[in-house]
Amino acid sequence: MSDLVTRIDERGGRWTRLVLNAPRGNLLSIDMIGALHDALRAVGSTPGLRWLTVEGAAGEFSFGADLREHRPEPMREVLPLTHALLRAWLAAPVPTAALVEGRCLGGGFELALCCDDILAASDALFGCPEVNVGAFPPIGALLLPLRVGASRAGRAIVTGDQQTAEYWHEAGLVSLVPRGHDLLASAGEWFDSRLAGKSAIALSNAARAARALVRTQVEPLIAHLERQYLDELLATHDAVEGVDAWLAKRPPAWRDE
Repeated sequence: MSDLVTRIDERGGRWTRLVLNAPRGNLLSIDMIGALHDALRAVGSTPGLRWLTVEGAAGEFSFGADLREHRPEPMREVLPLTHALLRAWLAAPVPTAALVEGRCLGGGFELALCCDDILAASDALFGCPEVNVGAFPPIGALLLPLRVGASRAGRAIVTGDQQTAEYWHEAGLVSLVPRGHDLLASAGEWFDSRLAGKSAIALSNAARAARALVRTQVEPLIAHLERQYLDELLATHDAVEGVDAWLAKRPPAWRDE
């Protein structure tokens, strides 16, 4: 397994943790996307597995995409690979959860949205900041309305505002870990009380059945938004300017074209 993703088996192999290990920020670079996809494939064949979780090292879940790879040419490779990973995550053969500390932004938030549950520390922050660099989150635009409703989702995607774990807990998206409680210990209690005593076969079938409607609604539209992003958005001045300005640490000079 790649050094970018660490696999930790808990509870006698009944719970597997995948840890994103690229501080600072655990960016979802093309190398991280490949490593996480490989790790997911390897975990999928584990007998008796009841829970698969993903978390970030060094107190941050993920800052999202590596913007150095978000110019038009590399994005023609990066975006389809990202979507392939997230499709695979939605099809995972076991119940899944994101364990979120620190910031969970952009592509990191999209990864968390592909999980069955999100367990978050009380001081975690979530957001879809893509609009601030002249872009939008394709998977977030599809999954967030299904998880929290169109109004909250639209506000998050259009404004790019970051919101607290408590905000998303009130929206029904996040299971909040109380302040002062250890996230990993709380996740262990979650597993022990809800999943450990159940049949792995039953859990696998239940998880896949519970996602069936979401996958039916979302998967046909992924290709459509991917084409919008690659063929329409990336052909504009502002999409390129947003990334260039962020990398140069200067305000963007939007042309609205």
